[in-house]
Formats: sequence, C-alpha cells, structure tokens
Amino acid sequence: MRVYIEQTNQKSILKFVCEEIITAGSYELGKNDVTQISPLAQQLLSFPFVERVFITANFVAVQKNELVEWEDVAQEVKEIVNEHFEAGSIVKEPQKKEPYTLYAEMTPNPKVMRFVCNQLLTSQIIEVKSKELAEQVPLARALMNNFDFISEVFISENYISVTASEKIQWQDFALEIRQYLLTYLQQGNPIAQEGYEQPANEYEAKLKNKEYTSTEKQIQQILDEYIKPAVASDGGNIALLEFNEESKTAIMLLQGACSGCPSSTVTLKNGIETMLKEMLPNVVEKVEAVNG
Repeated sequence: MRVYIEQTNQKSILKFVCEEIITAGSYELGKNDVTQISPLAQQLLSFPFVERVFITANFVAVQKNELVEWEDVAQEVKEIVNEHFEAGSIVKEPQKKEPYTLYAEMTPNPKVMRFVCNQLLTSQIIEVKSKELAEQVPLARALMNNFDFISEVFISENYISVTASEKIQWQDFALEIRQYLLTYLQQGNPIAQEGYEQPANEYEAKLKNKEYTSTEKQIQQILDEYIKPAVASDGGNIALLEFNEESKTAIMLLQGACSGCPSSTVTLKNGIETMLKEMLPNVVEKVEAVNG
C-alpha cells in the first residue's frame, strides 16, 4: 500500500500521506461543495461521519465528526485513499490546453492561402463557398465579414484554406489573417455550430449515399493511402465520385485549394492518373475531375 496514516494536532483530523505529489494546488471540500474535481472527496463526503476533505501536495486530510472514532474507520479510509491514488483519481485537475500555433503557406492555387494549426480543428470536412452558407460556421463567417476579399473557406483536420475572390498580394494579408485566426482560436470561439452538417451539393450527395464497387474501393484505397495526404498538404481534398467501367475513367471531386486550381489538371494527369494506371493496369486509363 502506498498510503500511510499520520496523526495531526487535532483529534478530528487525520492525514493520509501518499508516496508521490498528487496535486500542485490546494482543495478544501465540504458536503455542500461541488466535488467533481475530486472523485475521492466525492466518495468520502458520502459517509455520514466525514465533515471535510483537504487535498494538497502529497496528502489528503479528512475531518470527521463525533459519530465514530478514528480507530474504527481509519483503515477503511486509508484503503479508499490508496485506491484513488493508484487510479490517479484523487484530483482531476483541468488539463492546461496546449496554446495554438499557426503558420501560413502558399498552395499551388494562387487564389488560396493555407493556415496550418498545431491542433485538430475538426474531424469533418467543412467547405463554405459563400457568406450565405457561413451562418452555421462562425469561423468562416468571421473571416468573410472581416476580410471582404475572402470568398471561400475550407476547413479540414488541422488546417484552414482561404480563397480570395480577387487577385491579391498574399504577402500583404497573410500575417494579418494568421493573427486574426490565432486570436479567434485562442479565445475559444467555435469553428462550427454544434451538430453542424455540411450541406451536400449534388456531388457530395452522391458520395454520401454511394455504394462502391470492388474497383472503386481499390481506387479509393489508393487515394487514401498515397494521394490524399499530399493533396491535404496543399490545402485541398480529393474523393472518388465514380468509375466508368466502359471508358475506364475515374471521376474525382476536388475541394478546397484544389477546386479551380490551374495546376490541378497537371496534377491529375501527371500524378494521379499515372499512379492509378501503374497500380491498376488495364483497369484505369483516364482521370477526370469536377470542382466541389
């Protein structure tokens, strides 16, 4: 057992000392206090004889009333303290959130700047293509309202791709947008409203309800493993819409920075099409794309 009992100057209080530091703070909890921060205190205060629980450094001090004598209950309390000590549940202090860091980088699409974060922003793909569609995505709405030239916002995993509606010099705005995003995130503002679902366009609706053929599953697997990571690093996303068996053509949906990118055709032909033809010989002959 890694907890031992230590007497105090007050007969009503007994200390239960642990082998290691259990908290950097100090807590005093009574029966009327909210005790979720300490599962141990919550359990101890449920006993009629326990009046207060003190937790600090490497010990737990328990104050009892006159209903019982310590010699009758000390060992039981010690065992309870030891159980929580072993489980790490004496104190559940809120973890300090890692501060956000953000850096800006250009993408192959000259209209799009990508802002990469050190933390996960969303587990879903969020694509906002106009102010009217930004109502349920506070982050996109804030960007569009504060920077008139921003026409589209694409958010996926740990990055935000921002599209300009006009030709601008990104070096004049990148630092300002980066600082705005950093402040927005550090203040704990929401990315999207709770329960947000991406409005599906005609292509995304196809993807949502699609049942892939065996060939399409092979193509999608190659995309996921070899192509998507590179596309994401450029601020975009790619997904298989369908595969035409007759023409041996794979039709891809491009989103984010990839959508409307001048170099996307070259990427499709020289990169994706070549890879699919090599990995699935005599199956895929051509790749075409539609913009999301």
